[in-house]
Amino acid sequence: MVILGLAIWANLTPVYYSLRVIRSLLSVIAQVIPRYLSGPLLLGLGFLFLFWGQSRTVGAITEVIAPNPQDGDLVDVLLTHRRLHRGPRIVAIGGGTGLSNLLRGLKHYSANITAIVTVADDGGSSGRLRREMGVQPPGDIRNCLTALAREEKLLTELFRYRFRAGEGLTGHNFGNLFLTAMTDITGGDFEKAIQASSKVLDVQGRVLPATLSDVQLWAEFADGRRVEGESKIPEAQGHIVRIGCTPPNPPALPSALQAIEQADYIIIGPGSLYTSVIPNLLVPELAEALQRSVAPCIYVCNIMTQPGETDGYTVSDHLQAIDRACGSPLFDTVLVQKSSPSPSACDRYLQEGSVPVILDKPAVRDLGRNIVVAPIMTEDPLTHAVRHDPKRLAQVLIRWFQQVS
Repeated sequence: MVILGLAIWANLTPVYYSLRVIRSLLSVIAQVIPRYLSGPLLLGLGFLFLFWGQSRTVGAITEVIAPNPQDGDLVDVLLTHRRLHRGPRIVAIGGGTGLSNLLRGLKHYSANITAIVTVADDGGSSGRLRREMGVQPPGDIRNCLTALAREEKLLTELFRYRFRAGEGLTGHNFGNLFLTAMTDITGGDFEKAIQASSKVLDVQGRVLPATLSDVQLWAEFADGRRVEGESKIPEAQGHIVRIGCTPPNPPALPSALQAIEQADYIIIGPGSLYTSVIPNLLVPELAEALQRSVAPCIYVCNIMTQPGETDGYTVSDHLQAIDRACGSPLFDTVLVQKSSPSPSACDRYLQEGSVPVILDKPAVRDLGRNIVVAPIMTEDPLTHAVRHDPKRLAQVLIRWFQQVS
């Protein structure tokens, strides 16, 4: 370019002479090779170079976007990426294994997922870190992060790894320690720690704590007892008549409120009624945001009762417990498992004091709720453990959302 500029400035007419040279060259070639051979030959070489350049370009992009052959062709990856990022803005509220199972299914339909998770856990590894390090309990957050991670299987195994030896390490999960360390690195900001962990883990969506306050659950029982501590409430073995938290009105995370306001679809549950679902709704600002929201909202009811929490509860009992905790209804539809587990599963759970949650349709309709009944359960053939099936549950929830929206 420098030489060409100097030549033009000096009035050496380089373009004219270059065209003459090219014309003379093409004339010589045309005299030696007939045009019916040289034309197709040059055309073929041109297409060959185009194909070679295209292949190198696509290959370079594929190495970045889809490095694993299991991800499929680049076109499929791009189409999937586009479909997921155009998916509905979904807010899922809960905790425990129920919420993580739900997220595993939903992430195949949308990348715009926000999980709002309870921070009332005070048992196990989370409880120890909460007491010793003064951090928010990371257990439920950890489960949701791994559920939304793209490399879910490997990360789930890593984050669930529990140390079996080592002074001070025995009983701790690697994922809990990871989040605790990230909290310290980010200056004690738990929200920033989760965001940083999400980037490290390549999480599809967002995971947010319901509040950053140090929340302690308490429950009052029908016999007058008052029990404090999330892990101690099920152990009390009584009929819960009232539940609350200390401090009584914890402030909500602003980003959680914004997610509810912008949501296209809100899902509450599944999860332990009094220790996973309701603790989120004890944050007044969250409950008020849910009441103001015009997005379709559905509650996913548990399949089995939980000993010490929901003994003998029907579907309507679950709904009334949530209404009492919030002061007013937050949703108008409930999703219920279609059929009961197998007799072997029922016998297994009966030994633990748990039975299938009965759908009492008249009572549910008296509460002004619509009912969606669908097969959303999976049962382990060996242990007969019953869980919500992530794939089936997500299919039913997305289908219902498409019908009502």
